[in-house]
Amino acid sequence: MGGITVERDGPVGIIYFDRPDKLNALTLAMYDELGEAFAEVRDDDSLAVAVLTGRGDRAFCVGADLTESIPALAEGRFDISEWDAAHQKHTTLFKPVIAAINGLCLGGGFEIMLSTDIRIAADTAEFGLPESGVGVVPAGGTLTRLTRQIPYVWAMELMLQADRISAATALRYGLLNQVVPAPALLDTALERAHRLATRSGTALETIKEAVLRLGDLPQDQAFHSEALYGQKAFMSADAREGLAAFAQRRPPKFPSRDPMV
Repeated sequence: MGGITVERDGPVGIIYFDRPDKLNALTLAMYDELGEAFAEVRDDDSLAVAVLTGRGDRAFCVGADLTESIPALAEGRFDISEWDAAHQKHTTLFKPVIAAINGLCLGGGFEIMLSTDIRIAADTAEFGLPESGVGVVPAGGTLTRLTRQIPYVWAMELMLQADRISAATALRYGLLNQVVPAPALLDTALERAHRLATRSGTALETIKEAVLRLGDLPQDQAFHSEALYGQKAFMSADAREGLAAFAQRRPPKFPSRDPMV
């Protein structure tokens, strides 16, 4: 039937939508498994970065399974907030998450992509929010996130018209960081992930937490909180090691990257 699987490449956790015969459509169980996979990366000190991708070359994820997950919502068997962990709403995963988008990225797959930090797509990828065409709405974080991430008019066009766009257009809209040839996608994502894993874990997690927490605060309050985050980082063991390494002209060995320290 397929599900969510997690593989490891050194300090990188690779999370797969692993149902390629169904274009990686999400069953009810897969929503739970995805939330658990994000928690696994969060809680494992040996993992520095997550890469999220789809198994196969046809789809990243086409969203909720129309034969199971969508009917369950429509029949009121549960509330969509039960999928919050999969959609990374209220997330406490402050390690970087890279999306490697290898094909169709539609509906809930698009919504989950919006929860990631760095996004790389194959040049063959396609993106869309088809919900309005079937009488529902993209409520897996998109109604909140999309207009905060890209210009209003492009966000509204995507949600209202429900048309698909190409990877090149998604890059132009600001949804993506990079578009690469399809055969190079996973290697490109892993190269970025391993580069991030050489950076201070304390710094990366502080940056991500601060950005997520401060975005909705009034400016003066945000500046005050930013200073607290900054002080925490400046006083960390990673900062001491990083500054010492800079002075000694050597690569840093960050304590946050050694779970035995």
